[in-house]
Amino acid sequence: MFTTTNQTIVFLRVLLGGRIDRARRSERGASAVEWVLISALLIGVAIAVGAIILNKLTGKANDLDLG
Repeated sequence: MFTTTNQTIVFLRVLLGGRIDRARRSERGASAVEWVLISALLIGVAIAVGAIILNKLTGKANDLDLG
């Protein structure tokens, strides 16, 4: 009835199901989510500041009279 492939799939399903259940019950995951959100916010701010600086520098460079 069960072939080796089916047994492997059942085993992986049970293994992953147990890990998912443990992750849902654990409070450790909440702090990881907070860190991800804080990091994403800081990365967004850094990208925005970089874009502003790039625009200012490009504008000043285009205003230079080289002739």
